Amino acid sequence: MITLAVGTKNPAKVFAVKETLLKEPIKIETVSAPSGVSAQPFSNEETKLGALNRAQFAREQADADAGIGLEGGVYLYEGVYYLCNWGVMVTKGGHVYAASGLSLPLPKEYNKGLEAGKELSHIIGNDIGKKDGAIGLLTNGRITRKQMFAHIVESCYGMFQFNQ
Repeated sequence: MITLAVGTKNPAKVFAVKETLLKEPIKIETVSAPSGVSAQPFSNEETKLGALNRAQFAREQADADAGIGLEGGVYLYEGVYYLCNWGVMVTKGGHVYAASGLSLPLPKEYNKGLEAGKELSHIIGNDIGKKDGAIGLLTNGRITRKQMFAHIVESCYGMFQFNQ
């Protein structure tokens, strides 16, 4: 059995990891881990780095066999802001497995707040980051934040298993 440290206390992210890996021989621990990036990551690179930082911090803090970090962000492409999300799993041996998930355009009415440096969760409100997230709102509940991150967790853990 391996120990996996999750670099967050966010209920949606933790639930995504626990539910996705429920049948795996894993002991899961949660660690409040800093992303080391801005509160609202503004590129795929910054979002991925935030996930990596959370994974490394959690793994080290819990002295776990592996750590996983999940991070949501936005990026600008052809004048349109898009939602993005990344997950990174790191092992004690230094292996890194990264995956990104669904990306979709954000409504133009969010532009002003994003350009003023506000977090997407604050623009939307209602503690959305701990619930179904922007993805849940923008897909009319068809895809939840937990589902979005579950896909990334499956990808990272699958790569880890493939390389064993």
